[in-house]
Amino acid sequence: MVGATIAYEVSRQPGFAVTLVDRAQPAGGSTGAALGVAMAVISQRAKGRNWRLRSQSLQRYHTLLPELEALTGQTLQRNTQGILTLCRESESLDRWRSLQDIRRRQGYDLQLWSAPEVAEHCPHLALDGVVGAIYSPQDLQLNPSQFTQALVAGAQQQGATLILGEAVLGFSWEADFTRRHCTRVHTPQRSWTTDVVVLAAGLGCLGLTTALESPLAIAPVLGQAVRLHLSHPLGQPHFQPVVNCDDVHLVPLGQGDYWVGATVEVDGEDLAAPPDPGQLDQVIAAAVAYCPGLGAARVSDRWFGYRPRPQNQAAPVIQPLAGYDNVWLATGHYRNGVLLAPATAQVICDHLKTLGP
Repeated sequence: MVGATIAYEVSRQPGFAVTLVDRAQPAGGSTGAALGVAMAVISQRAKGRNWRLRSQSLQRYHTLLPELEALTGQTLQRNTQGILTLCRESESLDRWRSLQDIRRRQGYDLQLWSAPEVAEHCPHLALDGVVGAIYSPQDLQLNPSQFTQALVAGAQQQGATLILGEAVLGFSWEADFTRRHCTRVHTPQRSWTTDVVVLAAGLGCLGLTTALESPLAIAPVLGQAVRLHLSHPLGQPHFQPVVNCDDVHLVPLGQGDYWVGATVEVDGEDLAAPPDPGQLDQVIAAAVAYCPGLGAARVSDRWFGYRPRPQNQAAPVIQPLAGYDNVWLATGHYRNGVLLAPATAQVICDHLKTLGP
């Protein structure tokens, strides 16, 4: 999704010829496993780079979604009824009140609800041990796979070239005493010249940066999720926000369907090993604990993916590749690729605008 967003946004800029290369199909990696929950205003990040990226992305989403729909003719699935986080510790409410004040000064509405108010709005939730909740009406959730496909289609309509099913195997570069300049990109089928290379391949960036002799330390973190189906939706039909409790998300999809996830398995380094179903069962049990109606649900799908987490630096990694003057990294978003994709693309666009003809 990050690469597709960059391709879309750069293809909107005059003077750039964009080529998007993917060794598989769009949204076939960690994007296809994501739940698409974009936690911006409700994030505890109140300042600094991380908050700037979150707020920039949220602002762009409000224009990007209708813009893509108009361009592609697709209707993009999304939940714009906000995110509700349940709180079990009284001490956390003071932290939320402080964030509420900060968000108010930033122009955002962050609401603190008592347990009775939560029960009024969401009668399907079990509130034993819940002292209150924080509700962010501005935050959203979208379908990452569908959105990525629309971005790719939009980029193509704006002139971008799409190369699928071809892995980038290597690069050519020129070098002087201080810097390298990448001149060509190679796949098994073809080779072409380039002025700028942006590496947005998630975990694939480890192999790509190794081929450039400047390896990026990035590790996989396994995440599992599940789709549940009920014969009827839970709660009030007119109010179906994403609900989060103890870092377990409940994403209403309509028609009695829900996504629940996701595990965070930091020992998922062996990509060949099958995921542990017991860990996903624990996440389902946690969701049922705060939403008992899910206990009657049927499992209609299970899946997993690997999040790219940078090592020895903060996520995400949006910066020039060490040793190169025309290779950029846009990767390592860990659990926030969907949320931060628009802001990441803006950073890349801002850099490209500084280049000469």
